[in-house]
Parts: sequence; structure tokens; C-alpha cells
Amino acid sequence: MKTLANLTPAPGSARGRKRLGRGIGSGWGKTAGKGHKGQKARKGGGPRPGFEGGQTPLYKRTPKFGFSNNQFAEKIYCVRVDQLNCFAEGEKVTTESLLKAGLIKNLTKKVKIIGNCRLDKKLNLEVNKITAGARELILKNGGTVKEI
Repeated sequence: MKTLANLTPAPGSARGRKRLGRGIGSGWGKTAGKGHKGQKARKGGGPRPGFEGGQTPLYKRTPKFGFSNNQFAEKIYCVRVDQLNCFAEGEKVTTESLLKAGLIKNLTKKVKIIGNCRLDKKLNLEVNKITAGARELILKNGGTVKEI
């Protein structure tokens, strides 16, 4: 019975490793399959990776600079609707009040209210952007939304 402890390959499927430099009779004696002399016959021989015979290699031919649109991307803080429950009933929520509440880090980015979560309070919002689901939820609770 075969178990993990005594597994063996199928007969004829496994080959022994090529034993180089073991005499003429082995077929891999003398030069051990490396031919006669030359760079590739030496120990550690062969050109370095990326060498193209003296031609300028690909890694040097390709440009090393590029363009990233990241600096022009609109940077936005996203605040979930359920995070607005920390404000008092009927309070006016602005980017400054979000900063004081610790929901955003600074006033350098725009603020977007997202999510279709639970909101228990009537709030008056003044933010840069708001999703349709979040707007609907705030208006349903009797609040107002003003995009600035």
C-alpha cells in the first residue's frame, strides 16, 4: 500500500542527473559538454545578464523618464454617512467641522460624503461632493445638502 511516507515515481519516469566530467566512457568526460576553451568553457563563464555583444543593451536604450498624471489627480477625502452621527441634531456640517471632529486630516483636499449607511440625525451639509445615495439619506432625515 502506498502512503505519503513511501511514494516513488513510476518506473522509467525518473532519470538520474547528468554526471559531468566522469571519464570518456560516460560520454560527458574531458570538456564535460562545454566544448574547447573560450568564455563559456570557463568556471563562472558567460557574459553578464543583459549583455548584448557590445550593442547598447535594451535597459540603456529605453527612456528613464516618464509622465505621471498623479500630480493633476483630484485628491478627495471620503467620509461615510454613518460617521456623521457624531454631530448634534440639526448641526451645520462643513469641512472645518469635519476637521475638528477628526474625520479629515486637513483642508487641502476636497471632501466627499459617501455611503448608503445609517444616519439617525437631521444635518445640514456644506461639502464639495456627495453621492446620490448619501444625498437621498440626508434629505430623507429632513436635512439639507449644499455643494460648494
